[in-house]
Amino acid sequence: MSGKTDIKSLDLKELEEFLCAGGEKKFRAGQIYRWLHKKRVTSFAQMTDISADLQAKLDAECDLTVLRKEHLQISKADGTRKYLFALADNNMVESVLMRYKHGNSACISSQVGCRMGCRFCASTLDGLVRNLAPSEMLEQIYRIEEDIGERISNVVIMGSGEPLDNYENVVRFLHMVSDQNGLNISQRNITVSTCGIVPNMLRLAEEGFQLTLAISLHASSQEKRKALMPVANKYAIDEVIGACRTYFEKTGRRITFEYSLVGGVNDTGEDAARLAGLIKGMNCHVNLIPVNPIKERDYVQSGRDEVLNFKNKLEKNGINVTIRREMGRDIDGACGQLRKRFLER
Repeated sequence: MSGKTDIKSLDLKELEEFLCAGGEKKFRAGQIYRWLHKKRVTSFAQMTDISADLQAKLDAECDLTVLRKEHLQISKADGTRKYLFALADNNMVESVLMRYKHGNSACISSQVGCRMGCRFCASTLDGLVRNLAPSEMLEQIYRIEEDIGERISNVVIMGSGEPLDNYENVVRFLHMVSDQNGLNISQRNITVSTCGIVPNMLRLAEEGFQLTLAISLHASSQEKRKALMPVANKYAIDEVIGACRTYFEKTGRRITFEYSLVGGVNDTGEDAARLAGLIKGMNCHVNLIPVNPIKERDYVQSGRDEVLNFKNKLEKNGINVTIRREMGRDIDGACGQLRKRFLER
């Protein structure tokens, strides 16, 4: 970003303050906000109901963030669309559009790269480059909507990056994406994923959002979690589960646990029994995910029998569980795969 104001990351109140400080009338903020977030213009010159002078002033003082579609892959199997977007500094981020009966769901990135180092994820192989601004998160949705000519009704912050490692920007994005002056997406249709940054999970519980928190758990014991997820060295699995219980108490929102099944690593009957013991009595849901193989690691998917046995064992313990329908497997659907391949090329 340049030294200019990132105008698309300002909420309506901040935009009013920004304009008033520059001697403009307060009502101009509503007009400009509509151009930015409803009409999605790509230049200030397109804002036809504001003067040429104000257009020029905005151009001189503000950055207008617009993502460029660099690459698109469409799954032949299920129509899932995987986008590679170029940012103003030529960094790349990925977003995925998944079509369901209940509406269109966009999975967006919150960082360029990631520093969490989870062993089975391609996003983290080159480390963290930088955080995304709220405007860059919103733009992923705006450009997908423009591309398909349809409304996005569900948002999942589960692409590249760890959302709670970019806390302030993600919280600002959440306020803006659910604001009636913008996309107006119901908070109940928004999911934020985390690998378990405990202090920020507890902060999020106090924000007053009605969103779903999804925890990338992927193990049933501290030992196994440490082998798969370096974050476990900082926050023990018991602390993460404790923070989940607090989150539910504060928000009343059911917790989702994401569990990637890795053949011979975390998919045994003992793992299932341990997991059931860990989350027993919690209002939660377990999403079992057959792991996406990436060439940099030698992890393999669990067999179908192992997956079903794992599911049955959890269900016998009274736990809600689904096997995630694999979408976009034929188009590098997993986080970070497309960007990684593009950068290598």
